[in-house]
Amino acid sequence: MATAADIPSKSWYARNQIAVTPWLFLIPATVMFVLYVIWPIGQSFNISLYKWDGLDGPDGEFLGEYVGLAHYEKLLTDDRAFNTSLWNNAKWLVFYLLAIPAGLFIALFLNQTVRGIRLYKSLFFFPFVISQIVVGLVFTWFYDPQYGLFNGIIGLVGLGTVNVLGDPTWATYGIIAAGLWPQTAYCMILYLTGLNAVDPEQVEAARLDGAKGWKMLWYVIIPQLRPATFIAFVVTIIGALRSFDLISIMTNGGPFGSTRVLSFYMFEKSLSEYGFRMGYGAAISVILFLIMLVFIGYFLWRMWQDEKEARR
Repeated sequence: MATAADIPSKSWYARNQIAVTPWLFLIPATVMFVLYVIWPIGQSFNISLYKWDGLDGPDGEFLGEYVGLAHYEKLLTDDRAFNTSLWNNAKWLVFYLLAIPAGLFIALFLNQTVRGIRLYKSLFFFPFVISQIVVGLVFTWFYDPQYGLFNGIIGLVGLGTVNVLGDPTWATYGIIAAGLWPQTAYCMILYLTGLNAVDPEQVEAARLDGAKGWKMLWYVIIPQLRPATFIAFVVTIIGALRSFDLISIMTNGGPFGSTRVLSFYMFEKSLSEYGFRMGYGAAISVILFLIMLVFIGYFLWRMWQDEKEARR
């Protein structure tokens, strides 16, 4: 009869395999995340404390002059361009969120079984697959005051010519409208995917209870689309706060700096012909990062709270 001494002892890994294996799979991704995300964020915080033109000495020594929080003080108290950029980012954030309900209603339409639905899906999906550069060029031609389609359309209703991208009052809104085109397509894709996961039994039960139209949408469909809505909010907010491509292509920050946002102003101060003030640009990037962190942290907290309530 075998005794406990005769049974070969298992190794530490064999005894803890279920608990350890997931961490082994996470290690490569964690290392990459630390090297290419966490470490650069820390470097940005550090550089923002120095006055530095981006060049080191002949022997590789760092030539930055430590100024502490002076860059942040100047940004928050004595920089009108920063205030304009911050205000424009707020406009982007508010109006860019229109992509979420627009994407939802387009997805509800495309989720129907009607003739030619594949063609409609392709047309609405098209803006998502083209680059932001192409979108910027298309809308630049669209807004052209002489030959653009936009002025042709408003001319049909008796309105005069409007130079959208040349008017400081309208330029930012014109660029936001251009950005909404592909962003709405992205939200539409998220909601189309979410609609495929809607429980048909809940829908049928709601119909038997007399729910239809807006009540069906609000109380039955939308609650089941929470994961898609969460992703849509996060991606849209990040897209609004880091907007750069369209501004660079359509106005290059003009006219008179009226369309600057924080990411573009950071580029101007750090890398453009007006800049090479790396510390000042890093301070702008830190402020932009903290704004993003507040929004994303709030949504993650809300998602965690919803999961806790669902488990009860």
